[in-house]
Amino acid sequence: MLSESVQDYLKAIYSLRHENERATTTALAARLNVTAASVTGMLKKLAELRLVLYEPYQGATLTPAGEKIALEVIRHHRLIELYLTEAMGYSWDQVHAEADRLEHAISEEFEDRISSLLGHPTVDPHGDPIPTKDGAVAASSKATLDGVAEGRRVRIERVRDENPELLREVAGLGLMPQTVVTMGHRTNDAALTVYLSDGQPRHVSIEIARNIFVVDLP
Repeated sequence: MLSESVQDYLKAIYSLRHENERATTTALAARLNVTAASVTGMLKKLAELRLVLYEPYQGATLTPAGEKIALEVIRHHRLIELYLTEAMGYSWDQVHAEADRLEHAISEEFEDRISSLLGHPTVDPHGDPIPTKDGAVAASSKATLDGVAEGRRVRIERVRDENPELLREVAGLGLMPQTVVTMGHRTNDAALTVYLSDGQPRHVSIEIARNIFVVDLP
């Protein structure tokens, strides 16, 4: 049984690589809120376990075995998030921290029962794809709202879920996953305007827009 710390590292490496970032010592230290020395020691351990490929100053990549474990943890996390919102009345800004605590504790049978109860869902409350039981994960957009040209229509696919305050702001703006918006003008260097399907404008800070991932529509 791998420790929670090992699982957290594998998940963090997967997430960084998925975001097209290198899983460097500095990036992992910031993501996991640990020291660079701790990261270096853990990466050496993971390399010995053949869960990562690691070269100093080049960052880490997961081996197939490491990726399988990371995706299993991510599946647990996202199913728990959805269960908390659908069955227990949590709001979407409350579930990330709870799922972080519970993702290591549930059994495979518990995971299967949650999935069955929820109808074998494919996305979590924030729009992130839920890996399948066999480790397949659907592709997701890496294009963010701040990069959309004026006049274009887009569908919000997912919202980065680590920051509860950001999620509350996004919900207050009505920019939930599956919402279709039309890009308006940029108010200034720090904000932009989007229009909902009913024509109502929403003024969105660039910081928030960078955390909203979208799919272009015709």
